[in-house]
Amino acid sequence: MSNYSERGVDSDFEGQRVDHVLVTSAADAGQPCVIIFPAVMGVTDLELGFARRLADKGRAVLVADLFGRRFTPGIDRDAAFTAMGKLREDRGALRRRLVAVLDSAREQAEVDGSKVAAIGFCFGGQCALDLARSGADILGIASFHGLFDPPGLDPQPIKAKVAAYHGWEDPMVPPEAVVALAKELTDAGADWQIHAYGHVGHGFTNPNASQIGIAGVEYNAAAARRSWAALEDFLGELFG
Repeated sequence: MSNYSERGVDSDFEGQRVDHVLVTSAADAGQPCVIIFPAVMGVTDLELGFARRLADKGRAVLVADLFGRRFTPGIDRDAAFTAMGKLREDRGALRRRLVAVLDSAREQAEVDGSKVAAIGFCFGGQCALDLARSGADILGIASFHGLFDPPGLDPQPIKAKVAAYHGWEDPMVPPEAVVALAKELTDAGADWQIHAYGHVGHGFTNPNASQIGIAGVEYNAAAARRSWAALEDFLGELFG
């Protein structure tokens, strides 16, 4: 069983204090880094569990605080959705926030700043895509059941390799949105791949997804396993 080091990474974004969490299983400096952009509930035990799985492979993992606060699953649902809505209203400011997270990750002694990738879940999946859309110098990003709608900002060449793991029955991302994302990524010159899982909805990596009470949001064990295996292959390609 691994011994994990988990510490807060305090940062300031345009006057707002945010508190990321850095998870490692080794004391070595210069580890490849994976940024995790959480779903609507922000930093929870679910994302920290994903971080530990990644840290087991010798990676430093920064779980990003996008909201400047912690939400309690099942209690703070309305507050979390309101906070997410505010971030989505101004995608330019959201882009700056995401780039600031990338900068924070690179500043950590445990991190090799030349080997950074980002993944995200649901709203966090959109954040990962938006970071790639910014033209940021990052090796790759992966979106799990992410939102695909473009930010409406001036398009930039995408340097990152892009992977998207998508439930075909996702009520929030219909098939035409998948085709639109493929075209957007192609036009931006990205190296991209989209994995679509049949008979799978939104939130398929979260065992408690159905508790949110939205039709079509449900855990799927097979899709969770398949997408994580695909992610490990993708990270192996990125980090060598």
